[in-house]
Amino acid sequence: MDASSSRMQTFGQTEINWDKLDKTKFYVVGAGIFTGVTVALYPVSVVKTRLQVATKDTVDKNAFSVIRGILKTDGVPGLYRGFGTVITGAIPARVIFLSVLETTKLAAFRTVEPFKFSEPTQAAIANGLAGMTASLLAQGVFVPIDVISQKLMVQGYSGHAKYNGGLDVARKVIKSDGIRGLYRGFGLSVMTYSPSSAVWWASYGSSQRVIWRFLGHGTDLKEIAPSTWTIVSVQAAGGIIAGATASCITTPLDTIKTRLQVMGHEKRPSTRQVVKNLIADDGWKGFYRGLGPRFFSMSAWGTSMILAYEYLKRLCVKDD
Repeated sequence: MDASSSRMQTFGQTEINWDKLDKTKFYVVGAGIFTGVTVALYPVSVVKTRLQVATKDTVDKNAFSVIRGILKTDGVPGLYRGFGTVITGAIPARVIFLSVLETTKLAAFRTVEPFKFSEPTQAAIANGLAGMTASLLAQGVFVPIDVISQKLMVQGYSGHAKYNGGLDVARKVIKSDGIRGLYRGFGLSVMTYSPSSAVWWASYGSSQRVIWRFLGHGTDLKEIAPSTWTIVSVQAAGGIIAGATASCITTPLDTIKTRLQVMGHEKRPSTRQVVKNLIADDGWKGFYRGLGPRFFSMSAWGTSMILAYEYLKRLCVKDD
């Protein structure tokens, strides 16, 4: 066993390597688990998106007023606008993301091993590189889904057009702008999600090491195997820390990207114009519109996803 594999195995009680998994079971069971998590947390994304595209004349100035407005107008189904489109695209995007994440993570650990960094630093670099690479490749599927779902989320709100479902959005976007219309904001999506994913996974990987050391486990978890509850608690704490860090760093780019993607065909503002409008409406704090829901979403979503992900990995370990 090489040094990097040994390093990965020092957390053998809490981490399961990609090559130990039954991939078919992982993807099939994972689709069900992640769909369930998406159902629970999707409304937060709808609220965040509406806050980010609201104009200065919009009555809804906070998350609670947005929720009240949606429930009053559309009832509970209004909190799930665009959900079908997201679920349809999320499965292939997640397959790409998780496959690239795990394979890149192991390669990254091997690459940084010779530099003799501390355990948390190695974890931050390896996880960060893996998260950024996985997100970059997944954007090819995710961006069109993002464009369509966000238009559905804000339809009829603050002057935005109405549509008859995801296919109607796709047809109108392609008719107006061609296929490139479905990739509107692609550059900003890459600039938003790739760094966000890098920060999230780097924070998650390094914070776990720090927490384990704080709990007195050091870097060798083979001597005293932690209980399942302890492992889950540490992973959840890592997810919360990662979500908080990533949301604070990347919310300004996410706000600009969202506005670019949902603007009507006739408006077509440039990135510079979106920035100027945000500053004119709210000053620099305008870039942090939706920070509360994004903070909650990334923390809750990230923690739920990572716990489901880690559980799924334990569930899908191949029998020796």
